[in-house]
Amino acid sequence: MKVIRGELMLALAVVMNSMGVVLLLHSGSGISAISSVPFSLNKIMPFLSLGTWTYIFQAFLILLLFMMRKKIVISYLLSFVVGFFFGIMTDIHTLWIYRLPLNIPLRILYFAIGYAVIAFGIAISNRCRMPLIPTDLFPRESAVITHSEYSKVKIMFDVICLLITAILTLSFTGRIQGLGIGTVIAACTTGYAVDLAGKRIDKHYTFTSIFSEMDERKRTVQAHAMQQ
Repeated sequence: MKVIRGELMLALAVVMNSMGVVLLLHSGSGISAISSVPFSLNKIMPFLSLGTWTYIFQAFLILLLFMMRKKIVISYLLSFVVGFFFGIMTDIHTLWIYRLPLNIPLRILYFAIGYAVIAFGIAISNRCRMPLIPTDLFPRESAVITHSEYSKVKIMFDVICLLITAILTLSFTGRIQGLGIGTVIAACTTGYAVDLAGKRIDKHYTFTSIFSEMDERKRTVQAHAMQQ
């Protein structure tokens, strides 16, 4: 089994997930669930970019996790740093993806690529042993805290985000925006797609990172101290 650096895979996951979000939006099938709330806020208050609203929303998710854990967790703060760069990459991808041509076959292609990229990006994030993007971290940690199955928590999280988006855009713009058939498909199936992608990755790769290596050294020191 091949060992891969988690730091490189986290950077790849940030690029992949942000690109997938913008591809879904450009396809016209609807925004992805993880970016639907920032999208609605951008439509209501466009003086801030989609990427900026993205890391503001992610900061809110980190605060929710602090409340659920009833304490401040340093790794969650590091997760926000990752989310900040995710927001920046979202704005960068918008600059070139929105220049791609559009027709019905291409819209379908963009949706398929965006969907697959997001599923694999989240699966990589969950395994790279590095801080996660808050929108990926929140369902995973919520599943751990509530002792629930990840795929079910992920789907519930996505559906709640879509409901919030529908309510916000309808209330402030007079119509539901950003949500389409692709959004619904992704929200109802992404959790299972992530599990499937993760199983394929686990067959061939394992990950190591500075954080996992620090944990390993800590366990070694503790074991040595106990022996003495």
